[in-house]
Amino acid sequence: MCCQVLLTGATGTLGSALRPHLCDAGSEVVAASRSPPTDGGTDVEWTALDLVDGTGIRDAVSDVDVIVHAATAPQGDTEAVDIRGTERLLEAAADAGVSNVVYVSIVGVDEIPYSYYEHKLAAERAVEKSPVPSTIVRATQFHSFVHDIFETIARVPIWPLPTGIRLQPIDVGEAAAAIADRATPDAVGRVPDVGGPEILTVRDLAETYREVRGLRRPIVRLPLPGSVAAGFRSGAACCPDRTVGTTTWETWLESARRERPEAGGRR
Repeated sequence: MCCQVLLTGATGTLGSALRPHLCDAGSEVVAASRSPPTDGGTDVEWTALDLVDGTGIRDAVSDVDVIVHAATAPQGDTEAVDIRGTERLLEAAADAGVSNVVYVSIVGVDEIPYSYYEHKLAAERAVEKSPVPSTIVRATQFHSFVHDIFETIARVPIWPLPTGIRLQPIDVGEAAAAIADRATPDAVGRVPDVGGPEILTVRDLAETYREVRGLRRPIVRLPLPGSVAAGFRSGAACCPDRTVGTTTWETWLESARRERPEAGGRR
């Protein structure tokens, strides 16, 4: 069904993957960002929107049927962006008569007491309480997120890692495809989670990364106390019955290595 879709966080990792999927579905996409690119192509219309101070929100939501809310601030002021910003967006969406707000969340936000997750859960609850019809989709971590973590430690001679933590990474394009399927005027509430094809420990992930990169770094178990680490070790960030993605961690790494051959080489 062709409809007008507002995509928040359109320049982020997920937003960049969502744009082509939404366009391929026949939607007219308004891509929103605090700093829209000067040359964003012709497939979408770009608009400036700031969830923190409210700039551009009401203009952005006018005349749209669906909002795909992918904007988030995991390394910034998550309360200001993920909670207060979402509340501002919902208020404007209610006034504009939006048919469906698709909120993108994370598997485990209701079980792992990590502050960012707690803010995502608060945003979920705001979406559920809003008079605007809504759809909530939770996804597991993206391969690229896990990869970036290992890239930061790749040159360290010894890798101290919380080896028992369990994750279920997914290709961002596959997650985006599943989320884009929900971007219709028909809101359906909380939907089944979206996860990658395999559940792996951090040790598994690190060993595969090390092998694909041709590295010889020793991996040392780093004990992490507390309820957050315990939640991740328990598998609360995974959804074993919802292995939507098909691209494995090793396959993704091999593809990334081919795209960036300078990242290879033995050390």
